[in-house]
Amino acid sequence: MWTLARRSMGTANPDSSQGLERVTAQRRSPAIEVRSLTRVFKNGPRAVDAIDLEVHPGEIFGFLGPNGAGKSTTILMLTTLLPPTSGTAQVAGYDIVKDGRHVRAAIGAALQEAGLDPLLSGRDHLFLGKFGLLEAADRKVMGYSGGMKRRLDLAMSLIHRPRILFLDEPTTGLDPQSRSAIWAEVRKLAREEGVTVFLTTQYLEEADALSDRIAIIDHGRIVAEGTPVSLKAEIGRPTVEATVVDADDGSALAAVLTQFGEEVPARSKGAIAVRLAHGAVDLAEIVRLIDGRGVRIAALNLHEPTLDDVFLAKTGYSLEGSGGSEDGASIGS
Repeated sequence: MWTLARRSMGTANPDSSQGLERVTAQRRSPAIEVRSLTRVFKNGPRAVDAIDLEVHPGEIFGFLGPNGAGKSTTILMLTTLLPPTSGTAQVAGYDIVKDGRHVRAAIGAALQEAGLDPLLSGRDHLFLGKFGLLEAADRKVMGYSGGMKRRLDLAMSLIHRPRILFLDEPTTGLDPQSRSAIWAEVRKLAREEGVTVFLTTQYLEEADALSDRIAIIDHGRIVAEGTPVSLKAEIGRPTVEATVVDADDGSALAAVLTQFGEEVPARSKGAIAVRLAHGAVDLAEIVRLIDGRGVRIAALNLHEPTLDDVFLAKTGYSLEGSGGSEDGASIGS
């Protein structure tokens, strides 16, 4: 149940036939619909390059990419804080340019910079019971930990009971306990409250754990979209990775493994890895041939495809540990 105060969202009166038709149409329509959305900064990059997206009502949609990929620029446009250069987008059935007031009434947003006053207490901001902050209710926000500030910011974004919630890198820099608490709340909002969640993140684990569907953005363009399961299924084949006891046996091990697939970068130092052409069914034969060559194995592991494998296949580099500058997005840019 919602424990926060509710304010008018500016929607039509459902008691009228016209209002009922509009509400029914909004429920059938995508919660977010984006067509050729583009943002080019003056003397800067093409931060978002003609992207198309649809987000269904009530789903958690993960927007995955490294710093500088265009995630924050996209979310600023969808929340009406930054005008697009071209293209269109509708949020909650309203055009982000023509109907910005209605969009803002229907959404909540917790962006990278928390909208908190450090000199006010948590209680001054809102009612805190739902987010486990009652013990800190009368403390100044300037004394809150990073995780507490993010939970408070999330709570503030929900105070008017929005239908759509935008979360921009909600767990960046948080400790595992704080991250888990926010994950739990996001899941609850979608599953129990029916809130549509648009989540930007650069954490593969976060995207995989929370998202019903994922879009991967790189250099302003969508390079992949689908469920975590379907995206990993595109890679399809698991990888076998082995390490020898004696380094001199490395070539013999490679000769065996490459009979069963293509060699790929190994996760472990000194290991040899191959993406299996026919899947895990070949594993028993691999072990038999290795044993027949007299090669002693220190470790042998089978890895199912991961989102990092997907990212590597779609972009040519691994997301984990990737650097890059920020989008360059700022209000009024």
